[in-house]
Amino acid sequence: MVTPERPRIAILGRFAASTSALRYGAVVNARALLEAVWTAGGEPLTFLPVTGSDWRSRLDGFGGILLPGGGDLAPATYGQSVAFESVYDVDEAQDAADLESARFALQSGLPMLAVCRGLHVVNVVRGGSLVQDLPRHHRNHVHDVRFEQQEGLFGLTEPVVRASCYHHQALDRLGEGIDVVARSSDGIPEAAVIDA
Repeated sequence: MVTPERPRIAILGRFAASTSALRYGAVVNARALLEAVWTAGGEPLTFLPVTGSDWRSRLDGFGGILLPGGGDLAPATYGQSVAFESVYDVDEAQDAADLESARFALQSGLPMLAVCRGLHVVNVVRGGSLVQDLPRHHRNHVHDVRFEQQEGLFGLTEPVVRASCYHHQALDRLGEGIDVVARSSDGIPEAAVIDA
């Protein structure tokens, strides 16, 4: 019996100053994220986030790209200066690679899933901005998220789900073609779809 090949899914790695397994810095991805892609039928591959890449050749033959969560985007990427001390873990090289890969995916039509920071990146690429620091932290918090749409993929879930939240920033001005489809009870965007 021939087993169908799993679509390769590129997941941009995250720079880490250190890990428990190495004495030096690393490029990492969350195990749960890799396992989720595998469970969904994909072959997750961590990509080194470098700028100036030929994304077309790097992603040739891939079925999609996943932009994961991570530290904050530099406010300069969306036309602001740092307004809060809570802006953390800004890495200009990471920002540049994430922004470039998101632009490529959007321009080429490569399927993309953007999680947390990844969605922030896509919003900025499309001309949007971010709330740099939410008035009430959503870190380590489980709350209700209400889906505003119940068609397509969103019809596969209940209108309200409990979600674990770990962020202190959010979408502010929406970029072109970004439509919020789910919000927390206090109105913070939790999920969006992106028009190609």
